Amino acid sequence: MTTHKRILAIDIGGTGLKAAIIDPKGKLLSDHLRIPTPHPCPPPLLIKSLVEMVAPLKSFDCISIGFPGVVKGTHVVTAPHFGTKIYAGFDLATKLAKRLGNKPVRLVNDADMQGLAVIRGRGLELVVTLGTGFGTALFRDGELMPHMEIAHMPAHHSKTFDDYLGDASRKSIGHAKWNKRVAKMLPYLFTLLHYDHLYIGGGNARRLKFKLPPHTTIVSNIAGLKGGAALWAGKAFKEQAKR
Repeated sequence: MTTHKRILAIDIGGTGLKAAIIDPKGKLLSDHLRIPTPHPCPPPLLIKSLVEMVAPLKSFDCISIGFPGVVKGTHVVTAPHFGTKIYAGFDLATKLAKRLGNKPVRLVNDADMQGLAVIRGRGLELVVTLGTGFGTALFRDGELMPHMEIAHMPAHHSKTFDDYLGDASRKSIGHAKWNKRVAKMLPYLFTLLHYDHLYIGGGNARRLKFKLPPHTTIVSNIAGLKGGAALWAGKAFKEQAKR
């Protein structure tokens, strides 16, 4: 069995594209690179932007990609922030692999990849990402559960969780009101799932100013890259790939 000692981890976000070389334990072996996400960002432009961004990162054995939407195998199923119509069915992993030396690639939802870096592997653990949108990932005793798009469930009147808690709303209503919204919605997630521990990440996690619920941890946004190591550890990806 080949050991992938140097992993190119890519975190695709609605606001920024990030990448770094990591080792099998998630430790960064290179600089952490970041560029703004183009808007609009059709598939060919996304591929071009990623290839240009990672050009300084030499010598890697495989690639891990976190994408903000539902994915299945190597393909995108939904892309709420980029446009599902133009991304549905797009073979992102294969297309990117061809541009990056035909290295093996594994693709997961971005919240799932972040969660793989921070969970403790005990009980029911929920990961929430507060970034351009609202992401979630759920794990049971360290096993990734089928991905749930809670982001697109109704949250308040006609607004989804994504609409209600996303970055556009924060900028529109201001930090104070946005904090009140997040504080209001977190108990709903506990009522829904009765998780044992909650992890909050994403670029806007640092903006939270209220007292967090019990058993809640704020995690670094860099976890979105570090979680790429788990995709090559065996069980985590094999379980996800069955779905």
